Amino acid sequence: MFDTIRWEDDAVVLIDQRVLPTREEYVHCRDAAAVAEAIRNMVVRGAPAIGVTAAMGIALGLKQSRAADARALRGDMESLAALLAATRPTAVNLFWAIDRMKRKFEELLPEGVEATRAGMEKEAISIHREDIEMNRRMGAHGEKLLKDGARILTHCNAGALATAGYGTALGMMRAAVEAGKRISVFSDETRPFLQGARLTAWELMKDGIPVTLITDNMAGYLMAKGEIDCAIVGADRIAGNGDVANKIGTYSVAVLAKEHGLPFYVVAPTSTFDLTLSSGKEIPIEERSANEVTHIQGVRLAPEGIGIRNPAFDVTPNHLVSAIVCENGIARAPYVESLRRLASTQAA
Repeated sequence: MFDTIRWEDDAVVLIDQRVLPTREEYVHCRDAAAVAEAIRNMVVRGAPAIGVTAAMGIALGLKQSRAADARALRGDMESLAALLAATRPTAVNLFWAIDRMKRKFEELLPEGVEATRAGMEKEAISIHREDIEMNRRMGAHGEKLLKDGARILTHCNAGALATAGYGTALGMMRAAVEAGKRISVFSDETRPFLQGARLTAWELMKDGIPVTLITDNMAGYLMAKGEIDCAIVGADRIAGNGDVANKIGTYSVAVLAKEHGLPFYVVAPTSTFDLTLSSGKEIPIEERSANEVTHIQGVRLAPEGIGIRNPAFDVTPNHLVSAIVCENGIARAPYVESLRRLASTQAA
């Protein structure tokens, strides 16, 4: 495997997901501002990975802080939290990780400035380790939903690259293989950033899991021909009613799956649940640069001056979701009840 995110004494090290699969390069973020820029520019992406990276960015910033007393260190903590929170609005794991680091900071501060710095570093490393453990538990729960020989469609990248390691949707597939099941995967391109073509295909090929790349508009055709058995995706935020925000195009896949009678599974940790929201209508949707639509790797595809929309996410309503897999088990409708129960359950 490879490191998506790595903590070093003087840096947060990230595999550069902008240049995969043609180059495997790592970016060394040597201060919190560089970490924030890496999140904003999609050096790192994927909701769980963004959360882990933000926690490490806060720990790095506090380690480099010159604050000599509790008041000054708290001011630095508030500035770091605001810096990281301003990077990307949709993935709730970012805000979950920042809030967890804030709570730990207040818990540690009475022990002194140096103890707080050391404790915050340990907390960020714990968040990293726990993410991998949660992914493996999700995989163990989710693989039970897959039959031997399953032919799976996945959208975007919800693998090791989107997490601290192992993955959510791809973790479910990895767990099925580890359980001795034969599976094959259709990875759609996932325009406009091509996470499926560049990242998911690369990951699955490294693992030796059979994968076929398709364009986004081929999914319905293959479903109609009976060549797909289910769809599995990750999530960036899940509202209290089970509405799911994920990479743009997920909603289309869910509609197609429903039309063809195929299960549509979502795999995400409880840190992705936002039970404060009553529905997906309340989830903020990030709009990104027009260049991601008009250009691929610097080459212009569209005419100059054309109007562009580039919402990075869409919302899949809960009635299209067959099940939501998290580290504590599998939620099914009615999601208002099952998500709250699993969010408060000890890890199974």
